[in-house]
Amino acid sequence: MCGRYTITVTLEELIARYIPEQVNLSYEPRYNVSPAQMAAAVISDGQANRMGMLKWGLIPSWTKDKPKGMINARAETLLEKPSFTVPFLRKRCLIPADSYYEWEAAATGKRPLRILLKSAGLFSFAGIYDTWTAQDGQKISSFAIITTEANAAFKEIHPRMPVILKPEDEAIWLDRTLQDPGRLMPLLRSYPAEEMTVYPVSAEVGNVRNDSPDCIKALGF
Repeated sequence: MCGRYTITVTLEELIARYIPEQVNLSYEPRYNVSPAQMAAAVISDGQANRMGMLKWGLIPSWTKDKPKGMINARAETLLEKPSFTVPFLRKRCLIPADSYYEWEAAATGKRPLRILLKSAGLFSFAGIYDTWTAQDGQKISSFAIITTEANAAFKEIHPRMPVILKPEDEAIWLDRTLQDPGRLMPLLRSYPAEEMTVYPVSAEVGNVRNDSPDCIKALGF
């Protein structure tokens, strides 16, 4: 499960990490990205990476009525569900992030945790996207984050975790010519626990209106 995440770097850092040149992108650091909001995403046009804003919550292109978007797609069912199969084979993207939030049971109720790499650096969720067109011609391009079974260290927090791609696998994931599930599915594995860390944060992250550096401040256990 992945229902909130952060991307706190500058636009310049994003560009240096993902794309070859400056872009005109309406971007600012985010400390509590939530479903139905616009977020930065990276795709390949076959020649180079491109970055733009997509809505979090996948709306399949073929649906007649605008449904509630699907924020996650289970890796195990990508080839079974029509909503996910075509995007998985043809419309893959990277979702830049530097942490995500998960909630665990505690004596005082559910406690939010921030999960990140030990390096505290940028990483990429494996995403899929699609574009839905309304009857009036309005277009909505949206994405879902792929999830897989959590690694052994994080299963006690939640049985699922978002797929974080290894940097060397990102170009493979974005390759539009690659449509072989046998090459793609092995990329959708849980990230090594020894390279990740976690700490508790304020319950303020539970409110989508809260989006400030206070959201990522560590609390005492």
